[in-house]
Formats: sequence, C-alpha cells, structure tokens
Amino acid sequence: MHARLLSLALVGVLGCRPDRPSAPPARTDHAAPDDAVTPQAAGPETAARTPEPSTHVVPEPATAPAPATAAVLPARVEPSPLVERIDALAAELEPAVVAYRRDLHAHPELGNREHRTAKVLAAHLRKHGWTVRTKVAHTGIVAVLEGGRPGRVVALRADMDALPLKEETGRPFASKATAEWNGNPKTPVMHACGHDVHMAIAMGVAELLPRVREQLPGTVVLLLQPAEEGAPKGEQGGAELMVAEGALREPTPEVIFGLHVAMEPVGVLSVRPGPTMASADTLRITIEGKQAHAAYPWRGVDPITVSAQLVLALQTIVSRQVDVTKGASVVSIGSIQGGVRGNILAERVELVGTIRTLDPKTRIELHERIERTARLQAESAGATATVEIDEGYPVVDNAPALHDLMLPTLRRVAGEGRLHGREPVMGAEDFAFYQQQIPGLFFFLGVVPEGTPVERAASTHSSRFDPDEAALRLGVRAMSNLAVDYLFAAAGTKS
Repeated sequence: MHARLLSLALVGVLGCRPDRPSAPPARTDHAAPDDAVTPQAAGPETAARTPEPSTHVVPEPATAPAPATAAVLPARVEPSPLVERIDALAAELEPAVVAYRRDLHAHPELGNREHRTAKVLAAHLRKHGWTVRTKVAHTGIVAVLEGGRPGRVVALRADMDALPLKEETGRPFASKATAEWNGNPKTPVMHACGHDVHMAIAMGVAELLPRVREQLPGTVVLLLQPAEEGAPKGEQGGAELMVAEGALREPTPEVIFGLHVAMEPVGVLSVRPGPTMASADTLRITIEGKQAHAAYPWRGVDPITVSAQLVLALQTIVSRQVDVTKGASVVSIGSIQGGVRGNILAERVELVGTIRTLDPKTRIELHERIERTARLQAESAGATATVEIDEGYPVVDNAPALHDLMLPTLRRVAGEGRLHGREPVMGAEDFAFYQQQIPGLFFFLGVVPEGTPVERAASTHSSRFDPDEAALRLGVRAMSNLAVDYLFAAAGTKS
C-alpha cells in the first residue's frame, strides 16, 4: 500500500525516506470503444552512535481535495417506486453477472496493472450509456449515469485488483494467469479476496440502472478502483490516489456505498455503525548495537537482547498504556532479522510489524508510545533505535446517521433475519479514504455456500477461496436499491 511515511530517529541518526512523488493531475481518456477487450473463456555492523535529538518528519501524500461540505441527509428512506423493477432486473441479469464474474476471475491482474480488466469494464459501461473517464489513479474508472429527473448524487465503489497466489480451486474458470511480482515475472495471480465478485456486481448495477434511468431522480457515480491490496513498491495507488485525482469531483457525490465479500453464509448481509475495520500501519524498528565476540558480550552492545526486550515492552503499550475502552488495538512484530552466526554479536537487528487500531486518536498515541518505548529501551542498553512507521489505511468508519438511514433498505433486500450486525475487525480497507471526504457506508456480503460450516470454508486470501455465486444477485440488488432509495429520499430534501 502507498502510505504516508512517519520517520523517527531515536538516540541515533535520523533514518528517513524521501517524500513520495506528487500525484499526477487527473487524467481523462475519451478513447473510442475500439480499445475494448471482449470477455474470454478461461484458458490453460559499527559502534554505538552519539545520541541526537528525536526528529519527527511526515512527508505529505498526494494532495487530496478538502472534504466536501456535509450534505443534509434525508430524514428517512422509504422503498423507492422502483423496488419491484430492480428486483426483477437483478433476477433477469443474474446469468450474465455470473458470466462477468467468471471472465474476470479467469483473467486477474495485480494492483496498478489492471489493464485488461479496465478495458472490459469501460467497454461495458459505455455500452450501457454511462459517461466514462478512464486512467484515474493509473487504471481506475469513474463512470457517471445521469437520471431522467434532477436530484442529488450518490457513489458506488468496487475494487479491481487481484493477489499473488496460485489458485487451487479446481474450477474450470480458475486463473492460470501470471505476472511480475517482487522480481518474479511468472508469479501466479488469483482473485482471492472477492474483487471479481465486487466488479461483477458493479457490472450488473451498471446494466440495471440505465433501464430505470428515466425515473431516476439524480445521478449515480460508479468508481472502479485499482490497487486496494496495495500498489507496487515505489508507486502510489488505490482509493487515496483516486480521491487525489478527482474521483469525487465533477460531479461530487454526497454519500458513497461499498461492499465486500465476507466469510458468512450466502444470502446474509452484515453491517455496523461507526468503526468497522482498523487502520493499518507498517512498523519498522532498527536496533543498532556494537559487534563483538559472543563469548565476551560486555565488549559490545547486543541488539538481539535489546530486540527481545523491546518485543515484550511493545505489548505493554496496548495492555497497560492506552485506554482500551476506545476500541481494540494491536501491535504485532512479525519479522526479526539480525546476526550472521552464533558466536558473533549482531551489529543490527530489524523488526517489522503492524499497528492496528479502531480509533484515530489512539492511532496517534500508539505511534508516540512506540517511539518512546523503542528509544528508551535501546538507550538503557547503550544501543540506538530508528523507528519508521508507514501510515497506511485509516479506520473504516461508517457514518452512524447514514447507517441508520439505510438500514431499512438493507433489511428489506436481505430478507427476514438475514441482515446481521457485526463486530469490528482488525483487517483494513482503503474505502476509508472516501469516508474521509464524504459519509460512507461499507457493508458485507456473505459468500460461504449453503450447508458449508463457515469455519470449514476456505477464507479470503487463500488459494482455495471459492465464493458462492448465488451471492451475486443479492449484491446487485443491495447496491442498486441503496443508490435508488437514497436518491428518491434525497429528492425531497433541501441540500
């Protein structure tokens, strides 16, 4: 992921990275439909350093527009007059949406490289009368459908990128695609997080809404976003770059809806107000010691011992130093690298981990406490510590008012007993960048096949992840009804 870099030099020399390149201006591609791709069937070491003052440097990311003025939400939402028509069209389009999903699944592409995917999506949107702007945030698309009646503007979002995994589902449309990843030009690629499902649902919505266009009071903006899983090293991408390049301007939506597949039974929708998914920051700590023979450790400074003490000390930040009532937090170290052999004290050790929290203020506090803990732990042993924090995705925070407003729509679409509340999770999603600009609602679509215990189903980010395609129709109905119900309700509300 491309993230703001927080660099802290602790007792030693400042270790920082250059600013990220500024984002290019928004780009518009009005290429004719002949750039379209027709969907295809699936185929085959130094002494301890002199202490220096701690320094805090935060290079700015790509410039994003200021958040839009908050819209006046409708007082309530009723089922739109188009409910029955939408449900009938979703049923009619279901076979096509399944085909769209299988084609996209068979041809996955990694973040910022979704070239074929973007062509397929753009061609589909143009075919159904949407105004299409391509090459937003590299391969992203912003499409606009103006209704036949004046009204407000709502946005829907789907992500496009796949993961570097070798598929093992055995499906006839299983991916055989490969791509360059971390220097390997033949890395297998798979849609293992459901983004093919998200896109197919978006294609279904894109085909459905034009059929009720004349009755539609307002405008729908469809965002097809690359690189949700993270852009390649050295590049920017994802929702943050989409925002910076004007995806939420001309027209400016007042709310945005998004969904994600979930390890819940097919036919179930789930949602919660407030913090829903955690912020995610990458932590790197370098401990510099003094190399010596391991038989005479007093002649050196052992960074491995310091690292071991630090790993334990970091855990007391969450358990003893921050207010746990503000939401869950996690500080985990997943990698420790240092030393060359057993009888030599290492010169340096690098620790890499992740910082997760559900509260933005706690996020800032964690960064400060990690800096202090690492600095003082290293100083107590005569070592130095350099901390780098890559600020990643913010907290996905569902606007409570919007959640409450649209809950009846989701309840109606899901059916009796099929709309569930949910606990927040420590996973992350860059949909949060849109929510920093306008109110947003992010909900979840169950894809575990009926009769399969959830705990036995292959999870997302697994080579055997195999979502039930029966979820597609519900996804199309949910996204379409959210947009249409909101627009009808907003049509009678002063902005």
